[in-house]
Amino acid sequence: MREEEKLARDVYLSLYEQWQLPIFNNIANSEQNHTEAVARSLAHYGLEDPITNAAVGEFTDPTLQQLYNELVTEGSQSLAAALAVGAKIEEIDIADLETAMINTDNADLDLLYDRLQNGSENHLRAFTSTLSRQTGQIYRPEVLSPEEYDEILGESGDRRGRGQGQAGDRDRR
Repeated sequence: MREEEKLARDVYLSLYEQWQLPIFNNIANSEQNHTEAVARSLAHYGLEDPITNAAVGEFTDPTLQQLYNELVTEGSQSLAAALAVGAKIEEIDIADLETAMINTDNADLDLLYDRLQNGSENHLRAFTSTLSRQTGQIYRPEVLSPEEYDEILGESGDRRGRGQGQAGDRDRR
């Protein structure tokens, strides 16, 4: 989970460097908070931290390294592609967190996963609304079912940020 949060942060930092759109930097900062929250849980339970290199774009998991490379390449094609990559990453995070919540009976981890999922839902709303506003394109879900995606978009998001990638630290409880 920690390297997945780092993946999101690193892709967003790379896309911010190219496109200079604030949503990428703002959500990257939020992902950094998520990464740190997972690190605290790992330390609390005495588990090894999979991040051995904190440099942007460097991963110990070869699958995540390949995914990072693919997502940055894809997001470099156009602003619309970059925003769609952001939405796709959040979809992947939501699906992975749902699986993690099903597979844990630890209340602390369940709470952490719930908080991370709430943040990812806010980020998904932010990326899709920015995609629509900036490019006129409508994002189509690639990972979540259309029903789950529509349900997330229909939520107000008032438990966290404003759905514009402007929440900063507010998406932490």
